[in-house]
Amino acid sequence: MSRLNKNKSTCSDGGASNESSAGGIAGERDNHLDHEIAQLTKLRSSPHDLLGRAVPGRMRLPASTVRMLVGREGNFSGRGRFSSADGCHVLSRYLPTKGPWIVDRMKSRAYVSQFSDDGSLFIAGFQGSHIRVYDVDRGWKVKKDISARNLRWTITDTSLSPDKHFLVYASMSPIIHIVTVGSAATESIANITEIHHGLNFSSDEDDDEFGIFSVKFSTDGQELVAGTSDSSICVYDLAADKLSLRIPAHQSDVNTVCFADESGHLIYSGSDDSFCKVWDRRCFVTKGQPAGILMGHLEGITFIDSRGDGRYLVSNGKDQTTKLWDIRKMSSNAINLGLGDDEWDYRWMDYPEYARNLKHPHDQSLATYKGHSVLRTLVRCYFSPSYSTGQKYIYTGSSDSSVYIYDLVSGAQVAKLDHHEAPVRDCSWHPFYPMMISSAWDGDIVRWEFSGRDEGTGSVEASAAPSKRAGRIRRRNLLYL
Repeated sequence: MSRLNKNKSTCSDGGASNESSAGGIAGERDNHLDHEIAQLTKLRSSPHDLLGRAVPGRMRLPASTVRMLVGREGNFSGRGRFSSADGCHVLSRYLPTKGPWIVDRMKSRAYVSQFSDDGSLFIAGFQGSHIRVYDVDRGWKVKKDISARNLRWTITDTSLSPDKHFLVYASMSPIIHIVTVGSAATESIANITEIHHGLNFSSDEDDDEFGIFSVKFSTDGQELVAGTSDSSICVYDLAADKLSLRIPAHQSDVNTVCFADESGHLIYSGSDDSFCKVWDRRCFVTKGQPAGILMGHLEGITFIDSRGDGRYLVSNGKDQTTKLWDIRKMSSNAINLGLGDDEWDYRWMDYPEYARNLKHPHDQSLATYKGHSVLRTLVRCYFSPSYSTGQKYIYTGSSDSSVYIYDLVSGAQVAKLDHHEAPVRDCSWHPFYPMMISSAWDGDIVRWEFSGRDEGTGSVEASAAPSKRAGRIRRRNLLYL
């Protein structure tokens, strides 16, 4: 969690070298992302030509949902059904912006919250030593109420195994604990009602204790990768129950790590040294040597999310931007701009106004998205789901208490969700339905949906709750449309 400032002499103030930049407000941009990923996104989320034509010979996007349904029934495409791209085109128009509805309220800060891969479970981790696992399909009933073991400061991260049987949680300690989620007991108090087995990520050479900021299961569930406060990346072999790899990866805290794809060979990492790095476990020439480095952020990296294809990723940075990357543009050497200064600290200071327009002179990112804020805590960002949106959006929490959704190609801000009264550190979009959960330091776990109800019906959904913004009257059971 380094403290950095800006030196104007080392950064450009307008001539960005990246291919696209977003102003954060729809309509302000003229340029679209000109890269292969733009075409891939279009292929994933555009309808068949014959389903999208408003009149013969003319295509109008977005295509009318009713017209597409008529075309499907008339078998205009010759398939007799919607393709995955047709389905994405329909579903991606219905963003989860209606609400909010309160899922849960706790008296401590929410740090992490994520859906399982199939969307049946939802996990939320709080600073007050609590983790709750909710059964989404059973009306958000608490499936597991976990009281963490040996917690230091807060739960920094959680990860659910692919088979949904185990959950690991990390804190500012070298020990990661693993809990059985599939057991019958609802209450899981560490080593009282259930055993929380400790996985030691320290090695014999470690003299000082460290904390773990990020932990992720591999796709096969056999390994864990973690990023630590002593600038390292660790890989833990669960079958052998031992640390299998430790890399002195960065010059500062490693705030975020993840596997790039299902193979598990590639690992992405992001650090307070402002670099994203790519690690290929198949071809380590020298211990600690990355396959490549991605430069562009002017401050530390708070989170990385992989597109899942081993090629593209997005990152949140303390320079108040989200960036899109293609690892084929990475370089072998990092250029350190020497921007270090102890005067600015993102944990309790606003970002300097003059620094907001500065750009890295060697920016390798494909696009930059602005509008949200990354202050106070390690705010997270993600690609939208592949199944329902074709990953055509990027969404992120924000320290201004909101959730932002950006169009990946145009960079336009397409939605902003307001409810919370404190930084939104994490948010999660359901993998199949137009539903999003936001969690914040105010302790609220909040559900957003596209309800599908008509504005004129006057219908009310139970447990709906309006925003808690100062000066507004708080009322229950009101559906915002």
